[in-house]
Amino acid sequence: MPQVIIVSLIDIFAILLIFVIVTTTFKRIQPEVTIKLPESKSAVTADSSDEPVLLSITEAEEIFLDAKQVSLDELTAAVRKLIAEKGRPSLAMKADKKVSYGFLIQVLDALKEAGVKGNLSAFTEKR
Repeated sequence: MPQVIIVSLIDIFAILLIFVIVTTTFKRIQPEVTIKLPESKSAVTADSSDEPVLLSITEAEEIFLDAKQVSLDELTAAVRKLIAEKGRPSLAMKADKKVSYGFLIQVLDALKEAGVKGNLSAFTEKR
């Protein structure tokens, strides 16, 4: 009568368990937008307790306001609506380093038209 060797099975299950634990990663949800951030020597970390509203600008000059794509023409209205809903939320900008300076100025003008005042946080790469 054939016998099952339990010690070998336990070894195989232990190796499979280790493999599953090592290969499993726990990450925060990654945004759909891929942005290459510029570096900064004088950047500091924000001490805000609430999560800021994220304004992302891609290399192709697409604008995303909290993961929702908006055009430059729609940005002012979208930010005004956001201010009406949430009061004065903190706003953080995440722009690709290859975005043209002129487009960035247009975005900043649209934000100013919408009533955004004060400091605008910006994301940079860590050195």
